[in-house]
Amino acid sequence: MRNDHVKSTEELALMRRAARITDDVYEHILGIVREGVTERELADEILHKTLELGAEGVSFDTIVAFGAGGAEPHHVPTDTPLERGVLVTIDMGSVVGGLCSDFTRTFAFGEVGEEEREIYAIVLEAQKRALAAVADGARCSAVDAVARNYIAERGYGEFYIHGTGHGVGTEIHEPPTLNGKSEETLAAGQAVTVEPGIYLPGRMGVRIEDMVLVGEGKPFSRHTTELLTLR
Repeated sequence: MRNDHVKSTEELALMRRAARITDDVYEHILGIVREGVTERELADEILHKTLELGAEGVSFDTIVAFGAGGAEPHHVPTDTPLERGVLVTIDMGSVVGGLCSDFTRTFAFGEVGEEEREIYAIVLEAQKRALAAVADGARCSAVDAVARNYIAERGYGEFYIHGTGHGVGTEIHEPPTLNGKSEETLAAGQAVTVEPGIYLPGRMGVRIEDMVLVGEGKPFSRHTTELLTLR
């Protein structure tokens, strides 16, 4: 089944503006992360800065997750203070002219262990492979399989517990859906996310998400997907 949701030039311009604001907010957050700051404080600052930079608001409830909180894909920010030696996941977006952006990065605060770095590397490779599979006419289930199969081959298949991506537009989640059950195919001009993850219950999680235009292949965000370590 083909469900277009192809973006007009005007819609894409608004989405790119939303993505630029999200990038700027993320850069701001990286500059203020410190030991003792809470998940809720960072989420509140993301909302404040998003509005300050001219967006209408955030495109969904911001996720900020420290350490074990990152094992919950839809973690709700708490008053947990940040400690060194953990992974931090931030999932955020903004709305400009009624169009949304969506973006996730996981970074290290202080030095993390070998297991954290290994899991990050697996998720990053899965994302790179899935991004390369995004193309006009590609089956959404096939794109999902590219990321899912790689993660499974590396021994973490049971810990990849959501779909690989979704369409973005006036709604933060719209067709097409990139998961194993989807019967849709991608069409040039659609904006979709590619966001594989690994979640180890009670311990840690890694998710890397970029929004990409089908047929173009270049992520909307300017931020690197390589593991960033904040000292």
